[in-house]
Amino acid sequence: MFVGQPEGAGAANPLLDTAWSILEAANDVSDAATVEACRRVIDATFRGAEPAASDMSIVMGFFD
Repeated sequence: MFVGQPEGAGAANPLLDTAWSILEAANDVSDAATVEACRRVIDATFRGAEPAASDMSIVMGFFD
């Protein structure tokens, strides 16, 4: 299931923008593990919390 990016979300947050972009790409290739990691990063960012290092590793390593 794909959840669309809310209007104006992450306008001033590069991490959030990156996580949304990778979420979309991971959805396109049905990479469920990356999709879930992106969702956790996005959720943590919206809550003002620090995303887990393991999730950040998955998100940032998606295109490697």
